[in-house]
Amino acid sequence: MRAPRRLVSPLGWALLALLLFLLPFLLLRERSYVTLDDNLDVELTIPYLLTRHHVALDYGTTTVVEPVMNGLPRNALRPGLSITMLLFGVLEPLPAYLVQQVLVRLLALLGMYTLLRRHLLRGPTERAVAAGLSLAWAVLPFYSIYGLSVLGQPWLLYAFLNLRRGAGRWTDWLLIAAFPFWSMFVFVGPFVAVALGLLLLWDLGQHRRWSWAVVGGMVLLLGLYLVVEYPLLYSLLVAKQFVPHRLEFNLSQLGPQSWGGALKSAGQYFFMGQYHASRFFRGAILLALAAALLGRNHLAPGRRRVLVLLLAALLAVALFCGVYPRLIEPLQRAVPALGAFNLTRFHFLTALLGFVLLALSLQVVRNGRLVTALVMLQLFAGIGMNTEWLLNVRELAGRPKPTEPNYQQFVAASLFARVQDTIRLATGQAPRDYRLACLGLPPAIAQLNGFYTLDSYQNNYPLAYKHAFRPIIAGELAKNPALRTYFDDWGNRCYLFSAELGKNFRVGAFQQRVVQDFAFDAAAFRRLGGRYVLAAARLARPARSGLIPRGEFSARNAYWHLYLYEVQP
Repeated sequence: MRAPRRLVSPLGWALLALLLFLLPFLLLRERSYVTLDDNLDVELTIPYLLTRHHVALDYGTTTVVEPVMNGLPRNALRPGLSITMLLFGVLEPLPAYLVQQVLVRLLALLGMYTLLRRHLLRGPTERAVAAGLSLAWAVLPFYSIYGLSVLGQPWLLYAFLNLRRGAGRWTDWLLIAAFPFWSMFVFVGPFVAVALGLLLLWDLGQHRRWSWAVVGGMVLLLGLYLVVEYPLLYSLLVAKQFVPHRLEFNLSQLGPQSWGGALKSAGQYFFMGQYHASRFFRGAILLALAAALLGRNHLAPGRRRVLVLLLAALLAVALFCGVYPRLIEPLQRAVPALGAFNLTRFHFLTALLGFVLLALSLQVVRNGRLVTALVMLQLFAGIGMNTEWLLNVRELAGRPKPTEPNYQQFVAASLFARVQDTIRLATGQAPRDYRLACLGLPPAIAQLNGFYTLDSYQNNYPLAYKHAFRPIIAGELAKNPALRTYFDDWGNRCYLFSAELGKNFRVGAFQQRVVQDFAFDAAAFRRLGGRYVLAAARLARPARSGLIPRGEFSARNAYWHLYLYEVQP
């Protein structure tokens, strides 16, 4: 007698579970919590400004983005040929962000399921395991603003494995060709190329041959990345439009200051990963590997070797990333420009590498209950460390975390509009007619609200501007060696610093902070074109800083309590 047919397949259940996972974002909308650090305080602003000022595809060497740093060269920012830029071009920032998150997580689930069913978990009884792992992959914490850079990697691996087996079709070439248009070259491009190169060398050593189709796929991938990133490469290498501030990076001063600290950092990379590239506990992966290697399983020598090699690769990447700041120090003394390149980004590949290891290990384990428990453990590890999702669930439950505001509270559009209105009534000037800088709040939030700021958080901007900005904050940097190192040896946050606030760059209204002594060089600020300081902390003696109070602003639903100061004429 035939078994009754299932009404919903394992993949269908996984898709339904993913929809439930995404439901808090869809219900909350403007009240959604959006990751703040390195995300809402910088990344959402970039595509918004590029599209709203109609320079997303304007790659002229004289084109600038006026609201940022007195006119930041357009080619210092992300390329315009991307799905992310398209979404921000047709939608407002938050809807664009949420739509991208839904699309990327959906494609992540489908991509992992396709990879597992075609190459790793192909048995008829392994559908449920593949679906469970695919769901666990799709709910991982990650920066969705980077598109498919992390969670889209299964599609890329799937395509290259097809080419490696000689079964490549036009769809595989299409997947490879599409990837550069929805991912970040600086995060994954070179490192995927290195990984594929190692795979080719493995095939050469094992079989005395390699797949020329894989080589062709690599050429296609890197060639299209060059097309997408052409404006940046041309402006830096050919036109020499500006000297990047990254040439003054000194990673040895920012990373662990001892070999013991470097090894501790390596352990964190191995067990937890890195937050930009999906930070989650790798316990389920290691337990599954132990069950496969040590359990009473029929493990072929070839499979054992593959599992051990994958583990060795994870250990090698973690060790390299942990000790890299120490290794680069003597080399950087000889070649200072080496500090501009962050080679630790191999960690962007480790989430996928870990899931491949998990899938291969589970395939060996014969205990169905143990397999189910390990899949569930990985699922809960991803959800449990997905801060963005957890905070949205708290918001829905009416128990928001006061220190982690939602999008509406953080952007506080009506509050910033009142600041604009105050300046307009006093001077008749629109935001484009004056420049301000922010103290205790990210300049990106002011930029999202239409202000033109001298300060900003950027991964790439002219070194000359960093040198011109430094005198404004030199007095505060002199008070605090940690802030001085933070700016001089890194400087991505080209901010107004306060030694009293330290690295608290989002001073909430509930904190009621007062800066007693703000060593601010008003004359240097005026020379750079600055007129106003917008602060989230009150200055106890603004006159000593060459500033005049012009207004105080608060709102019940806003995260900020703002103080407006004007530079003395």
